[in-house]
Amino acid sequence: SKMTVRDYTQVAGIGVAKAIVVAAALELGRRRQLTGDLDKKVVTSSIDVAHYLQDMLRDHKHEVFAVIFLNRANRINHFEIISKGGITGTVADPRIILKKALQEDAVSIVLCHNHPSGSLRPSRADEDMTRKFVVAAEYLDIRVMDHIIVGEEGFYSFADEGKM
Repeated sequence: SKMTVRDYTQVAGIGVAKAIVVAAALELGRRRQLTGDLDKKVVTSSIDVAHYLQDMLRDHKHEVFAVIFLNRANRINHFEIISKGGITGTVADPRIILKKALQEDAVSIVLCHNHPSGSLRPSRADEDMTRKFVVAAEYLDIRVMDHIIVGEEGFYSFADEGKM
């Protein structure tokens, strides 16, 4: 779990200003590492995506919906957090996401979100949304490769479970 500025101030000799600098430096390093990984990452399985997502979404206390945009070679072109929700859900508008897919020249996308509750079981709303995305994306020749839910204990892949 990610330490907060308050956590750093509990260490002897570290005041608020220094704690902010330490937290910012660590966050910058984490983002730089993830961005570097992003440039090289080829998606070959749901496990590849899940490991990447767990790093990206692990520290969010509320539900976050994100999309991975892939090129023809299944390389990650772009990763974007689309929306941040409340404790019980978030919003994912197919029009916004598919527009972004076209802007990124993506031929396929992976839908992803976290379940902060820890449960990996998809909700009825998750299943309905996935079907809606698959149908809408087909019209634009964009393939929805998977919808992955990540949690503390692992991940759930709609594709692996035959629900795509």
